[in-house]
Amino acid sequence: MASKFETFAALHVPGHPVILYNIWDVGSAAAVVKAGAKALATGSHPVADAAGWPDGQGVPIEFVFANAKRIADSTDLPLTVDFEGAYSDDPDQGAANVVRLAATGAIGCNFEDQVIGGEGLHPLDLQVRRIQAIRSAVGDAFFINARTDAFLKTQTYDDALIDEVVRRGKAFADAGASGFFVPRMADSRHIERVVREVPLPLNLIAFPGAPPKQEWADAGVARISHGPFPHRALMTKLEEMAREAIA
Repeated sequence: MASKFETFAALHVPGHPVILYNIWDVGSAAAVVKAGAKALATGSHPVADAAGWPDGQGVPIEFVFANAKRIADSTDLPLTVDFEGAYSDDPDQGAANVVRLAATGAIGCNFEDQVIGGEGLHPLDLQVRRIQAIRSAVGDAFFINARTDAFLKTQTYDDALIDEVVRRGKAFADAGASGFFVPRMADSRHIERVVREVPLPLNLIAFPGAPPKQEWADAGVARISHGPFPHRALMTKLEEMAREAIA
């Protein structure tokens, strides 16, 4: 029988992307499981919003671990956790934190390259060392979804930006990443180039106004997540229902 690690990795098929409808707690996990999910993924923003903390590692790390364990214990599906920047810029401390995350039952995590609480992205050589340290500490099976926030940090979507995305993706692959996550990339021409040049399954995030998922699948995307948008839509609906009830 395949392990949860193997099952999760096998879901990443270019052209037939796994859909991860992001959750934030046990209740949302149960709803998504009933909907037919093949795997579960938390989003840092909805976890923070639902618990009343700010995103950007504003959620206490012990809460992240406890929440992940409760979700993992509630289901047989693989669970990956949005772990932002691993709660440390230091490679060794970040790696130790990911080891603790893996101990909750999570089979993978998102790991981003933006300077949380600061400006821009971490230098590529530092980000590579951070990924290498995580891989060395957590072993070969754990799914490190290495994320670049290059698109989130600019309004200029030109060839130079794609050059940098590709450069980072290749370096992340060499460092031991399992997947490559590029939030806000949407243009099929950009996607096709990244898929062609970066030897990792590509993860994009569905957002309001994004192209149809089939267009992304045709371009070679292997994973589509939904980030904070399910929680936001649910809270909007809750507000509408409450307003009707209170009026």
